[in-house]
Amino acid sequence: MAGISGADAAWSDWPSRYLVEPGLWVQPFGAPHFAPGRGALFLDRDGVVIEDTGYPSDIATIVLRDSVVSVMREANEAGVPVVIVTNQSGVARGYFSWVDFAAVTAHIAAELAARSAHADLLIACGYLAGGKPPLDVADHPARKPGPGMLLRAGEMLGLDLRRSVMVGDKPSDMEAARRAGLPAGWLVGDGTFEQRADDG
Repeated sequence: MAGISGADAAWSDWPSRYLVEPGLWVQPFGAPHFAPGRGALFLDRDGVVIEDTGYPSDIATIVLRDSVVSVMREANEAGVPVVIVTNQSGVARGYFSWVDFAAVTAHIAAELAARSAHADLLIACGYLAGGKPPLDVADHPARKPGPGMLLRAGEMLGLDLRRSVMVGDKPSDMEAARRAGLPAGWLVGDGTFEQRADDG
């Protein structure tokens, strides 16, 4: 994520700025502008960009994954948009708040910047069937395996999703990519990458 500007420094105010609906967070970093029709690098957050510690909400537990940070940096240098799309059901479950999510996001952005890497856009879905109101929404199109977050990013950045790739750690990441029209994805685990292509 691009370095946090002075206007973005007060992360405790981020929920009022980046929640476009109660369970959907949309946060550009900097002023991302790309030529129309670029492919993007889509990344899941927990288990991909950072180690998945189980609903991470404490910055003291956040550990970036070096292999993925390197890929992000290479994409940045090549002018490829980097988009993080993440389910955050911990909000709907009451495990943490959007303010907590903002604190973790700010910490990740700072850690990435220290390694000369950044994301251009972050989209997070907090909806979950059986969650706490108003986040108790079944099958919200933004929640992976739904394609909504990827489609929104495509519209916002003028992407060609057919030239994009998804890196995730769960089958739901791959299914979201397939439904959004991405031709291929990569499952990552324990620092390794395994290509999963759409055969259809």
